[in-house]
Amino acid sequence: MHMDYIKGFTFGWMSGKGAFRKPEAKESLRLLAERTGSSHVIFALAAHQDHPQAVEVKYRGDHLVEDDELVDMIRYARTLGLQVILKPTVNCTDGTWRAHINFFDIDVPCEPKWKDWFRSYTAFQQHYAAIAEQEKCEMFIVGCEMVQSERRDQEWRDVIAAVREVYTGLVSYNTDKYQEGHVKWWDAVDVISSSGYYPIRDWEAQLDRIEREIAPYGKPFFFAEAGCPSRSGSAQVPNDWGLEGEVSSEEQTRFYEAMFRHVSQRHWVRGFGLWDWSAHLYAEKDALTDDGYGVYGKPAERVIQQFYQGIPTQV
Repeated sequence: MHMDYIKGFTFGWMSGKGAFRKPEAKESLRLLAERTGSSHVIFALAAHQDHPQAVEVKYRGDHLVEDDELVDMIRYARTLGLQVILKPTVNCTDGTWRAHINFFDIDVPCEPKWKDWFRSYTAFQQHYAAIAEQEKCEMFIVGCEMVQSERRDQEWRDVIAAVREVYTGLVSYNTDKYQEGHVKWWDAVDVISSSGYYPIRDWEAQLDRIEREIAPYGKPFFFAEAGCPSRSGSAQVPNDWGLEGEVSSEEQTRFYEAMFRHVSQRHWVRGFGLWDWSAHLYAEKDALTDDGYGVYGKPAERVIQQFYQGIPTQV
């Protein structure tokens, strides 16, 4: 199956109600398109559940952009020449990472159950899949880093089938770093993706491993997330957003240079959805005092632009 190389960025993570209505959100997306060489934008949406054993996925409320503002932003992305990927995911409001959402494998009376969580999660996915179909989004990602749930083979197949009832584009699932070989239902998606937060010196070994693990499926692969904070020490643990360290745009730059150098030798890697570009940017003059994942106004922005501009859109 052919898939255009995804020169992508994740946009607007954790944007709440009204965030996409603000003029600075469109200005931010315009700057993303103009300054990074991106061909794709991933709109990642964060629904809520109260804790990792809660069975209700809440996708209406102040924590999420409303449907009409999302649609408006998708249409604005089109005017900028961007292809669009929709990625509805879920956060636990008690702060637990979504990878730990988990239930007993055997139903027990009075205990929360997988079937109830998946029922709620599927309704959430179908809601956004219908928007993705209406707006002809190029891809739909049915989940992100749901590590403990991935063993629930049939339920995930059912989620994907439910999405396909309403959406006709490419379907992917974003597993977490190191988990590429543990998902047994890759045959059900069109595109395999994972979060590429690998230590700066470990890329060769990890790419060798991933290539072996996904080869049997014969599917396109890309890193639906990858990035590094601009903080000392972050290149060793790029997934640790809470790492204590000094502000270091050089650290972030080194990580991007290394990642792109290694991946450019691997033609089976079909792109990135880099993490991440905020809907509300810091002032450019403050870029070198920001220690987050953002690259706006930092040296890594140029590294990304040069890498993306060096790749033909259709390869």
